[in-house]
Amino acid sequence: MNEPVYGNEDHQLIAEAVRQRCSSFDDSYWSRCDENHEFPWDFYAAMAEGGWIGLSFPEEYGGGNRGIAESAVMMREIAASGAAMNGCTAMHLTVFGLQPVVKFGSKRLKDSYLPRAVQGDLHVAFGVTEPNAGTDTSRIATKATRVDADSWIINGQKIWTSKALESEVVLLLVRTGTDPKDRFGGLTLFLADLDPKHVTIRPIKKVGRNAVASCETFYDNLPVADWRMVGEEGRGFYHILSGLNPERILLAATAIGTGEAALRAAVRYAKEREVFGRAIGANQAISHPLADSYARLRAAWQMVEVAAAKFDRNEPCGEEANTAKYLAAEAGFQAADRAMQTFGGLGYATEYNVERYWRESRVIRIAPVSQEMTLNYLAQNVMGLPKSY
Repeated sequence: MNEPVYGNEDHQLIAEAVRQRCSSFDDSYWSRCDENHEFPWDFYAAMAEGGWIGLSFPEEYGGGNRGIAESAVMMREIAASGAAMNGCTAMHLTVFGLQPVVKFGSKRLKDSYLPRAVQGDLHVAFGVTEPNAGTDTSRIATKATRVDADSWIINGQKIWTSKALESEVVLLLVRTGTDPKDRFGGLTLFLADLDPKHVTIRPIKKVGRNAVASCETFYDNLPVADWRMVGEEGRGFYHILSGLNPERILLAATAIGTGEAALRAAVRYAKEREVFGRAIGANQAISHPLADSYARLRAAWQMVEVAAAKFDRNEPCGEEANTAKYLAAEAGFQAADRAMQTFGGLGYATEYNVERYWRESRVIRIAPVSQEMTLNYLAQNVMGLPKSY
């Protein structure tokens, strides 16, 4: 199967360079990281050395001053290399997670943390989801209490905080008050330290993407200075929206790349595996599902490009970002599932990696928001249908 060709010359050059960088980290590397629950430090260091972590950060902080469109190309190619979600998650929490700091952070906050993030020296976790809130962000209970004019303390619990074990700081959404006119009012965003004296981190056992831990985090009187607030007090939910649309775009690119890795393996196997005297790929029961997945992955990528271009032009892109995430998550998992079916029993064996692609593509249909909630967004906010909840 041919490598994807990009219509934009710059995007083609980025894709080829990322592809070359990732070639040093093969399927055996990623299988080992996943099996041993080891963060891919060598990969992360190589990407930082090449300047890829800072691709979409402002030039004044050492970044590449490129857009989310370029980061989407990067994520697609990382995933397609066989790194799948393990490789992309290691990076995208910094790429998208710090977007609110880029847009709303004070000069002191940006000067203190963005250059380190670009260099790969600062790892960032994203703390929004809570056990009793789930996708209803308005019910967040983790609370920041003001101590004096210069400081706060934070108490509460978060869940599914990816990369918390490796991170120094967390972009943390907490409650500082209430607003009877706005159910999202009173939520404030901080870039807080994951200080082990005040934060307990427990990794969650899960099906896949085990090179990057997802964690429960418990905050017990965590001190945070007032200058670490991102943007305005009480406007935190609206500030994180600047990171949620690129998150959906980048995860869509990841899903597409993972599906392409699975499809490439399936096509190769279908050409080589002979049953009843001919390659199994000659059978339409094999070839048609693979061709269908190829078409769906290519089509989903077009939606990613539309969403990324609108975001980079500072245009509203909620519809496009959510549509891209929905289509890509479906197409990526379908491709991985069909790859496993093509391999038959061997697809269930770890040796061929398609089971890993299958596990890692499945989670994108759940996180960061389920497919059902994505459809709710489109039905209610785009099509104007009445709310069901």
